[in-house]
Amino acid sequence: MEVEGFIGFVVIAVLVLLILASCIKIVPQAQALVVERLGAYLATWSVGVHFKLPFVDRVAKRVLLKEQVVDFAPQPVITKDNVTMKIDTVVFFQITDPKLYAYGVENPIMAIENLTATTLRNIIGDLELDQTLTSRETINTKMRAALDVATDPWGIKVNRVELKNIIPPAAIQDAMEKQMKAERERREAILIAEGEKKSTILVAEGKKQSAILEAEADKESAILRAEAEKQRMIREAEGQAEAILKVQQAEADGLRFIREAGADSAVLQLKSLEAFAKAADGRATKIIIPSEIQGIAGLVKSLTELGDPAQPEEARPAAPVNGSGTP
Repeated sequence: MEVEGFIGFVVIAVLVLLILASCIKIVPQAQALVVERLGAYLATWSVGVHFKLPFVDRVAKRVLLKEQVVDFAPQPVITKDNVTMKIDTVVFFQITDPKLYAYGVENPIMAIENLTATTLRNIIGDLELDQTLTSRETINTKMRAALDVATDPWGIKVNRVELKNIIPPAAIQDAMEKQMKAERERREAILIAEGEKKSTILVAEGKKQSAILEAEADKESAILRAEAEKQRMIREAEGQAEAILKVQQAEADGLRFIREAGADSAVLQLKSLEAFAKAADGRATKIIIPSEIQGIAGLVKSLTELGDPAQPEEARPAAPVNGSGTP
């Protein structure tokens, strides 16, 4: 009996410990517990250690407070121009009120999916195909705003909505691919034309610069030749002027030497005769000879004949006489 009593005591003690352990609840980070007492909402336990009454209190729902991501399957939608396409969406949401999340809707994820499909059809129905393909940001913004308002009573906040894929019909995809190919070819042709145009412009600019440089070179060359010719003429003129000055200086020096040597009038008349001889070498047809030069010429001729031994004595002219008649 004592053994059976001891075993019963141990069993009861274990049961009590298990019940007490079940009454202790530790809530980890980023989670919350919705607690009910006798079936009614009691409280929302946040991070920490909590105690509940056995058999009276129970944890109705464990709620994850982290941001969650749900990727929904592609939904068929029809655009304004009656094109049927499929769009799959990704929704980023976070539970902000565990109580509303636990009691607001039966299946929150399914509710968000259906609400997303409905909102997407409404938005795409007002857009044409081209607008749908080019207005992702606009569609995302409208979707997020609509879902955030609709899920607020459920304690859910929709942070972002992204259109993951937009899948048009196969025929439209082929047409779009052909259009994109044509657009790429058009852009390629434009780029080639632009490159050829720039190349032509560069060649023309190069020829223009070359012609300008050649003209400048010719101009500089002509200027240099003219300058050289000018310098040559100047130097020739300077040389002639210097030669004339030297000749005149030499004549002046000769006359000065004659004067300094005390030459008489006969020598001066001889110099005049030499000058006359030089003048006679010119092209003048008439020469007027002064009487003094004529007398000097006769005197010079007589002196020459008297001094010539080869001439006979009878042929020699008589010596001139002075005014008194004596030789």
